[in-house]
Amino acid sequence: MTINPTARDYNKASVLDVVLAQAPLTRNKLIELTGLSKATVSRAVEALRADGFVVDRGVDAVAGRGRPPTYLDIPGTTGHVVGISFGAQTTGALATDLRGREIEHVIVPTAGLDNIGEAAEWLAGLIAGVSEPAEGPLRQIVVAVPGRVRDGAEIFGPAESMKFVEGSALQRALEDLLGVPVLLDGDANASLLDILTDDVTVRDAALFSVSSILNFAACTDHEIAHGRTPAFGNIGVLPSGVDDETLDGLMSTRGLLRFCRDRGLDLEHIEDLWLQPHDDTPRAEILEAFTTAIVTAVSAAVVTLDPDSVYFVGRLRPLVDEVLPEVRKRLGESLPAVPKLTVATQVLGLSTARGAVYACLTIAQCRLRDAVLDARRQGQHTEQPSPAF
Repeated sequence: MTINPTARDYNKASVLDVVLAQAPLTRNKLIELTGLSKATVSRAVEALRADGFVVDRGVDAVAGRGRPPTYLDIPGTTGHVVGISFGAQTTGALATDLRGREIEHVIVPTAGLDNIGEAAEWLAGLIAGVSEPAEGPLRQIVVAVPGRVRDGAEIFGPAESMKFVEGSALQRALEDLLGVPVLLDGDANASLLDILTDDVTVRDAALFSVSSILNFAACTDHEIAHGRTPAFGNIGVLPSGVDDETLDGLMSTRGLLRFCRDRGLDLEHIEDLWLQPHDDTPRAEILEAFTTAIVTAVSAAVVTLDPDSVYFVGRLRPLVDEVLPEVRKRLGESLPAVPKLTVATQVLGLSTARGAVYACLTIAQCRLRDAVLDARRQGQHTEQPSPAF
């Protein structure tokens, strides 16, 4: 016999949602944010405490007269999540509790990897390292990669040095090794999610990740856009407006380094283009081509998506910063309205991992909420163990 959740179950889930989003907080604040009565909130809190999902944590030292209120919090034993930024050169791993508070992070050079087995073992080691201080079980992993991802599992068009991860074998290998749900996503999506979480006022935006490859992300009404086919986001194949070069050929580190060498600048690393002095003529030609490519890319995003803001992240950010005044000028001459163009401030390896963690938290928190509602369907009572999720 199926037993549907009651109003009391939904109140309990609503209280849990607020505690997950706002903890630590007092009961009075919880009443204010949920709009529920004091008695309803008290019942929900006691039920969540019995499940092990809520605990008392300290008292309000600045409270007025009477007994100081205690703060409600999510205990570390409820679990944790890990976000990974798996880059061609740098990899970052970040573990947080289910409230999003950091447990541990690490940023390391990406190991020389040749196959899926090596990659899965290496990533599993990083995940184990950042998870070691955690009190509760690992609930969710999201790995952001330099490429496009479909359905959270299948990778398309990764960076050249990471071609071996193409397909869905990496996701399966990690789940087999760790026994934890694993979701893959593009690094551009994770970077944009990091920005959206920090700034709730951003509604419609586009983001270009100008690094080992050119990767693209967009959001509508503050929600990341996910296409139905692998073609979505593959903006790098479009013509740049410079000879026969594609956008990826001028807006990725590998492509731009080749272009520089073809124009007589024998650079060892792409960073040498802005960190070392060079002959003015070839450098000016390269900056002109790079500027044209950015104008083309932003114009394509504007006419198809109409974003209010366009962000740039990745290793080529210093070069974008240098040409942005000229880009704004040219866009102003060709477009009726120019979106806000921003070179986003990031910590290499960590910012994208943080975006991956935010994706983890959404999944894990929804799963926890569903477990609270499904407990009655499964015939669970308060004297039984807390709902699994």
